[in-house]
Amino acid sequence: MRRDVLLLSEMIEAADQAQKLTDGITVGALDADRQRRDALLWNFTVLGEAASQLSDEITKSFPDIAWKQPVRLRNRIVHGYWSVDLEILHTAAREQLPQFAADLRRVLASVREGG
Repeated sequence: MRRDVLLLSEMIEAADQAQKLTDGITVGALDADRQRRDALLWNFTVLGEAASQLSDEITKSFPDIAWKQPVRLRNRIVHGYWSVDLEILHTAAREQLPQFAADLRRVLASVREGG
């Protein structure tokens, strides 16, 4: 269970950071800023890697959360980095990660409370 707490905490931090990296930034500006773009890719990679290592107990206890989506995105970034669509990452960071991070916080609170 401790491992799940650490993984969930890492996921929340990565989701929050990805949102910050895209706050007030257009896709064009993201494309032009290599450092910011690489940081965004890294945070999505961390998010997906951590999601892939969560216990079955966690993922099955919260079936309403799209656990596989960050894993698929991570795989795309790592194995198909030359063809990653920045618009998709930007949209995911701005429109999907806020709710996903809120869901992760809910799961983390539940795990810390003991179920």
